Amino acid sequence: MSEQTPDHGEAHGGGLGGRLNWLRAAVLGANDGVVSTAGLVVGVAGATGSPTTLLTAGLAGLLAGSMSMAAGEYVSVSTQRDAEKAALVQERRELATEPKAELIELTGLLKAKGLSTKLAREVAVQLTAHDALRAHAEVELGIDPDELTNPWHAAGASFLAFTVGALLPLLAIVLPPDGLRLPITVVSVLAALALCGWTSARLGSAPALPAILRNTGGGALAMIVTYVAGSALGASGV
Repeated sequence: MSEQTPDHGEAHGGGLGGRLNWLRAAVLGANDGVVSTAGLVVGVAGATGSPTTLLTAGLAGLLAGSMSMAAGEYVSVSTQRDAEKAALVQERRELATEPKAELIELTGLLKAKGLSTKLAREVAVQLTAHDALRAHAEVELGIDPDELTNPWHAAGASFLAFTVGALLPLLAIVLPPDGLRLPITVVSVLAALALCGWTSARLGSAPALPAILRNTGGGALAMIVTYVAGSALGASGV
């Protein structure tokens, strides 16, 4: 029982851990959308109360941020995918030219995981006979050949997550009456950041309160700084 427990929540390609990593990334992307857009619209609100100006600034921030997130994620994941492909090509070449050495290597890797020498050898032989490339990819490289990272999926997920997060402060600053825009935005943003902090902590099996305090504290600081800057610029007539 105790030996099986650590497997729960661990990141395995295509398994629960992999899905949790994607979900955690989505939460963080939404969190970025909330903070960056809130800082932008609150800063503009410090300089002007024009709904048109606030909407324009918020939409510009939403589009720029979501595109930047998507492009950055696409480049990052494309680089990772290229590295995975190169590693698989190298492994395929080694299996073709040095099968005995690769079998010995696989046996050693399985021994390092806690198997006895005899059992590690038997498992290595069976895995190699079944699918040598997959065995080495998963055990040696930590790669599932059928589940390589997809840069388009990553870019789309980042775009969507940031957009969803950015919509909250944008709508909160534009829809309410003039006198309620700022307080409603601040309360909505802090509530959303508390939820993001709680969710990310739960996904990482970490204490929720420190994550919530960090998240809301950072968001509050961002809004205070941008509001003060916007108010100063508005007062100076810039």
